[in-house]
Amino acid sequence: MLNPNMVREATRLTRSGRLVEATALLQRMLRGESAPATDAAGPARTKPGRLEPPTIEGKATRVAEREHQRARAAPTQAASAQARRRPRAVVGEIPGLNLRGPIRRAPAMREIAPEGTRFIEGSFANAAGRRSYKLFIPSCSKGQPLPLVVMLHGCTQSPDDFAAGTRMNFLAEEQSCFVVYPEQPSGANQAKCWNWFRSADQQRDGGEPSLIAGITRQIMRKHAIDPKRVYVCGLSAGGAAAAIMAATYPDLYAAAGIHSGLACGVARDLPSALVAMRQGGVSDVTADARSAVPTIVFHGDRDTTVHPDNADRIVAQSSGATRQTKSVVRGRVPGGHAYTRTMSADPDGKVTSEHWTIHGAGHAWSGGSPAGSYTDPKGPDATREMLRFFLAHSLAS
Repeated sequence: MLNPNMVREATRLTRSGRLVEATALLQRMLRGESAPATDAAGPARTKPGRLEPPTIEGKATRVAEREHQRARAAPTQAASAQARRRPRAVVGEIPGLNLRGPIRRAPAMREIAPEGTRFIEGSFANAAGRRSYKLFIPSCSKGQPLPLVVMLHGCTQSPDDFAAGTRMNFLAEEQSCFVVYPEQPSGANQAKCWNWFRSADQQRDGGEPSLIAGITRQIMRKHAIDPKRVYVCGLSAGGAAAAIMAATYPDLYAAAGIHSGLACGVARDLPSALVAMRQGGVSDVTADARSAVPTIVFHGDRDTTVHPDNADRIVAQSSGATRQTKSVVRGRVPGGHAYTRTMSADPDGKVTSEHWTIHGAGHAWSGGSPAGSYTDPKGPDATREMLRFFLAHSLAS
């Protein structure tokens, strides 16, 4: 049970802009510790200054493992001591919070996009601010209308990192798709997380949704994009943002993909975000049959960052009020994770959602490449399955 006094104090700190102190207080609360002492001058206070962001133990990427091995083999005692003090690499992040991530090299261009294609920079601005993006242009683009996939990265990631980890550009080259990667700057969120938990960033034509939609429309104006085949997906905080985009712009996106994310409306501030992440959030946002966006969801059942129950909330939200028929397929990746794939179809037999539960997986992109961060190569290929799902759906005329 969360201490209501500590939740109120964390909310007060957040509203006053003291996010680091609010984060530290919530971390103590979630560990079951008592509230800090109060003084006669006012409410409980946290010590400013040397507050460390939370770390999450997890499976290191191969790059991080090699770095750790080199550090352990360093000849001097000082180097060994430094390696022991280095935070462990993680496969996971806390949406909306700062996090120590793996110390790793930037991916090479050959790991980001195939040869003969373009990966260019752009930006978009409106009253809500400005966001940069990277756009993948397939080699087959000769003016014919092609699909567009909008990719929303997780905390601490960049467009290059996310592209390398998911390998979406390589699959998009095979399937003849554009891919755009909006970038969340550290000025908007210290850990570069999309602010999915703020009410102002859950509204159509306002906040971050207006920026993401603006980038989408700008690409559609500047390039030959099929307006009926535009899709949005993301990981963790980016997955939560993708769920918001599907809920607020059902006329823009034909389908959505959400990996290790949360449903739209499960949080309105930082305390409620942490509750939703730890035990699954409840949302009052629902869609009817006309506005429900077909959605494919991936989530590891060992995810300790975003509770797996959140995947069920996403599927329920995307299905709307229509009656669904479910079918289940089970399988295993050779030498990797087992999975359960649950498909829901409407009365006409059209698949409206797919829910992939990856057994034994944590908070990481399933089937991703170790060239990027927060990936699990042992899972089924989420990128390929998402793109398959997307291209099977288009907006109605």
